Amino acid sequence: MLPLQLVSHPLCPYVQRAAIVMAEKGIAFSRTDIDLAHKPDWFLRLSPLGKVPLLRVDGYTLFESGPIVEYLEEIAEPKLHPQQPLQRARHRAWMEFASALLNDIAALYRATPERFDEALQRVRQRLAELEQALGGGPFFDGKSFCLVDALFAPVLRYWEVFDLLAESRLPPQLARLHAWRQALLRRPSVIAAVAPDYPQRLRAFIEALPGSHLGARLRALHPPLSPAGDAAPR
Repeated sequence: MLPLQLVSHPLCPYVQRAAIVMAEKGIAFSRTDIDLAHKPDWFLRLSPLGKVPLLRVDGYTLFESGPIVEYLEEIAEPKLHPQQPLQRARHRAWMEFASALLNDIAALYRATPERFDEALQRVRQRLAELEQALGGGPFFDGKSFCLVDALFAPVLRYWEVFDLLAESRLPPQLARLHAWRQALLRRPSVIAAVAPDYPQRLRAFIEALPGSHLGARLRALHPPLSPAGDAAPR
């Protein structure tokens, strides 16, 4: 097998999923970042939906993070899914929840002042539901890192920026969620999934969004950062 190629964007949480899983399994891969505001022709030929991530495997192109992650789970050890069918199905359900929460987070950072409170309450409700699903940790299913962890690490990484503002901080009463987030952000695979300047780039991206309440609040913390110059990270 030729080395895998991950086609990505520096801020995309769906790309991070694949990068984390490959790191956990010790799969060698190269990474090619593209500008989603100016998608190259070669990328549009490869991506039926015009989105990242793509994974190039032996001349084939896999698209969408879900199938990519499932493929990686099948081809290499260690297995990150439970072996018991019911538990595996439960984990897959929470992986879908991670995707739903990402959609709500995108709505939050794009929300206008008029829509912000509604978007924030929706995210907080999701987080409260997630808190109830967590056990004793440190990871979702206990001591072993699993695919659910790989999918939620990019979700919880948004609070590297959201925590700068009192109104969008991770609610302090969600103690298990806080502990889980810290365990994930210390994980080498999670650290390596983004560049060191990820928080700065994410902040600049949100600050540049037209009409964004969060963007305006972040800009008010300091003189505006330079424009991010990136399209939406998907």
